[in-house]
Amino acid sequence: MAVWSARKAKRPKAGQRPADVTSRRRTDQAVPTLDTSLPPTTDWLVRGKDGRLTAYAPAQDAVLRWTETRPGGPEWTGPYVIPAPGVLPRLSLAQGPDGYVHLVGLRKTRLADGTPRTDVVYALQYQSGKAVRDWAVVGNPYPDDPALAERIGLPSAVVDTEGSLHVFVRNVGGGICGRASVPSGKWNKWADLKGSGMLGTVSASITSDGLMELLAPTADRVMRWTQETRGVKFQRAEDIPARAAADSLTSERTAAGRLTHFWHDADERTVRAWRPSLEAPAVVGSGAGTGPVALLRTSVDGHDCTVLARRDAATGRPALAAYPTEEESLGATWTLTGEPCVSAPALAVDGRGRVVMAAFGTDGTLRVARQKPEPGLALEAWTTV
Repeated sequence: MAVWSARKAKRPKAGQRPADVTSRRRTDQAVPTLDTSLPPTTDWLVRGKDGRLTAYAPAQDAVLRWTETRPGGPEWTGPYVIPAPGVLPRLSLAQGPDGYVHLVGLRKTRLADGTPRTDVVYALQYQSGKAVRDWAVVGNPYPDDPALAERIGLPSAVVDTEGSLHVFVRNVGGGICGRASVPSGKWNKWADLKGSGMLGTVSASITSDGLMELLAPTADRVMRWTQETRGVKFQRAEDIPARAAADSLTSERTAAGRLTHFWHDADERTVRAWRPSLEAPAVVGSGAGTGPVALLRTSVDGHDCTVLARRDAATGRPALAAYPTEEESLGATWTLTGEPCVSAPALAVDGRGRVVMAAFGTDGTLRVARQKPEPGLALEAWTTV
């Protein structure tokens, strides 16, 4: 399956380490079923410092994990079960410059007297395939009002250049609240970034200069926050005049200090791309998709390209596209591949420099396709892990 060819294109506190969560492979009982009841993400496939890929999937009261046995595979271990009692089956994954992977979720429990308790929580994995540290509590913006806390949105996360974790949630007013850790391991207070009318989850990203950007869709626009300097203080930027489908926003670094943001249009379900230098969002190919768009900037035939993946709305199959980075005017063609999938596909570059596309089949199994060793961008046959 050829997608694009150049020939055709014109941390924790110092000294303190929380206890390990027991990560184990279920051999004596069934592995928990993949849960797709909440909005999907595309950040669930990551490459560790040792070059191995790891895939994560939410399940009921657990996280499932698969890890390559060596960089580039093709063998994997897993699924291993990471206990996550009470954590809703949706994860936001954030990887820092140190390679550590932060698993961030929303945990809902009840106290002994029946009072609801809602907390953003996170667990930390230092090395590929190793044990995950115990879930730590970040809290919520309404510590004195359990009823309000119960209404916050699902968290999104990003790790800054200092290795500090930042989490963001939709607040009860339809704006954004955020909280950040500091190098010492402590946490700043929750900050209210304002805004209103937000739909779905926050999209959080960071430029190559270490400046974060936040995007949040509403019914008739996309709200945006930026930073002038590194730190935790955000300012409202001009809204993007677009109708983005909720939970479909993702971003990619497309130049030094610059991000391009992608989403599915709320009406046509085509992919749109926008950055401040564009007068209006650009249409990236035709056809309709669902959920967020997976993104990967990499070299194809020596050309700087942006690779995209999504779930096709008509067939439910993964679809792949690519075009020279920031040259949306050249167009992009979406190519269907593999069998129908659930949630959203993910993209990564493996330890051998190949583009890898991964998706979960309708039976809950992990499926993987790697780039062929030939010109252009073509995938080998899909394999089931």
